[in-house]
Amino acid sequence: MAFGACIMTGLAVSAETAPVPTPTVATVLELFTSQGCASCPPADEVLEQFAKRPDILALSLPVDYWDYLGWKDTLANREFTLRQKAYANARGDRQIYTPQLIVNGRTHVVGSDRVAIEDALKAEMPLGVPMRMSMTADAIHVAIGPNVDPSAPKERKGTIWLALYKRHIDVPIRKGENQDRTLSYYNVVTKLRPIAMWRGDATKVDLPMSEYNQADADGCAVLLQAETVNGEPGEMLGAAFVEKGAEW
Repeated sequence: MAFGACIMTGLAVSAETAPVPTPTVATVLELFTSQGCASCPPADEVLEQFAKRPDILALSLPVDYWDYLGWKDTLANREFTLRQKAYANARGDRQIYTPQLIVNGRTHVVGSDRVAIEDALKAEMPLGVPMRMSMTADAIHVAIGPNVDPSAPKERKGTIWLALYKRHIDVPIRKGENQDRTLSYYNVVTKLRPIAMWRGDATKVDLPMSEYNQADADGCAVLLQAETVNGEPGEMLGAAFVEKGAEW
C-alpha cells in the first residue's frame, strides 16, 4: 500500500462504535541492536526475514551504550536504550544486551537465534485487540477495536504509540568492532512516541499528512501497549502498519 511518511501534529482521537476487522499483525518484534556490537549483524539479517512477513511488525531500535568501543552508532537513540532498560525492569531480570529481541513486549531472546525466535512466536498468543491502518489523501487513519478478551481486566487500558521507520538503511562502519564493514538495517525506527490513551473502547485516531514530505520515514506503525503499575512497557495488545510499496 503506497503512502508517504506521516506528521503527528493535529492529532484527532474519537470513539468509534462500528466493528473493526480482525487484526492482520499477530506479533511485534523489537530488536535492540548496535553498530558497535560484533554480535549484532547476524541479528539484523534475521530481522530482515521476519520484517517481510505481513503478520509480523518487526522493528529495529538501535541503542547507544556501545558507542564507547570506538564507533558512535549513527542510528542510535537514547530513548531506545531507556526503553530496553524499562523492559528489563518490568520483567525483573535486569537482562540488557545486544542483540536482544523482545516479542510482544514480554519474552526476550537472542536476536540472532532464529530457532529461539520461532519458538517464541509459537508460544505467544496473537495480539488480541484488532487494529487497522489505512490512508487517504490527507491523513492516515487508525481503527482500534474494543476490549473483547473475556479474560482481560474489565478496565483494560493501554498507550497508543506511533512509530516512524526507515525500511532499509546501509551504513559503512569506519571504526570499532565492525570496522570496514557495510551493515544493512531494516525497519529502523526514527521516531517513537505516545500519541493517545486507549481505555478499552473502539477508537479512531487520525494522523494528518500535511507535511509528510519532510518526514524521514517510509514506514508508519501504531502500537497499542499496556503498562506496568510503575509506567514501564508491558505486553503488546495490538499493532498495525502501512508502508510504501517499494520492494525489499
